[in-house]
Amino acid sequence: MPESQSIAQILLLVCPLVFLGGIIDAVAGGGGLVTLPAYLLAGLPPHLASGTNKCGNAFGTFLSTGRFLKKGSVHLPSALAGGAGALAGAWCGSRLNLILPEEFLYYLMLAVVPVMAVFLLFKRDFGAEDRSGRLGKGRLIALALGIGAAVGCYDGFFGPGAGTFLMLAFTGLCRFDLLTASGNTKVANSASNLAALAAFALAGQVLWAVGIPAALCGIAGNFVGSGLALKGGAKVIRPMFFVVLALLVARLAWGLLA
Repeated sequence: MPESQSIAQILLLVCPLVFLGGIIDAVAGGGGLVTLPAYLLAGLPPHLASGTNKCGNAFGTFLSTGRFLKKGSVHLPSALAGGAGALAGAWCGSRLNLILPEEFLYYLMLAVVPVMAVFLLFKRDFGAEDRSGRLGKGRLIALALGIGAAVGCYDGFFGPGAGTFLMLAFTGLCRFDLLTASGNTKVANSASNLAALAAFALAGQVLWAVGIPAALCGIAGNFVGSGLALKGGAKVIRPMFFVVLALLVARLAWGLLA
């Protein structure tokens, strides 16, 4: 446990990056690509960094979720199904994180992420309009439940980029427009963050003296980012995808080389 002076030094490094990560996360997901490395650079061990990162990010995601719900930019039945799946998946994933190495995920993601980037580059109408009505209600809810469970497990186990994967899945598989997919993502991400935070906290892997101040910065960043997303829609969200995917490739490559 760092001494009080060390805590102050950690916060000086972590808090500005959590604010920036909150903006990114609210727009396109993937804020953990900025925030998790910040905790590691500050000297926290990997499991403690992961748990404290969840504390720092979860409350900002809750705020973004509330703003999207208030605006009506959420398809509530599928969002709740995705949230339920994410809640269960994140709990399982976070438990796996505590006992398993994460290296095998790096190789899989390094193959998947460039394909996603190329797809988005050439599919310029991706998420331009809502086509979810072409799917039956039962199918839509089943898809959302599966998306939530799969990405929630990834979020609990590894984390960075989970919001982006949720948004892409809600857009590509459920056929929502980008703004609605973003709203559904916030609901599912809130559930996965809550489950993962509970799992890490019960395991004693949250440094609350850092996590609580960081959470305040995350709330501020999410407030700014959600405002940008709600006002700009796809024009703001789509370009941010490429920023997040580039950060994810850098994060994965660093993890393999470190």
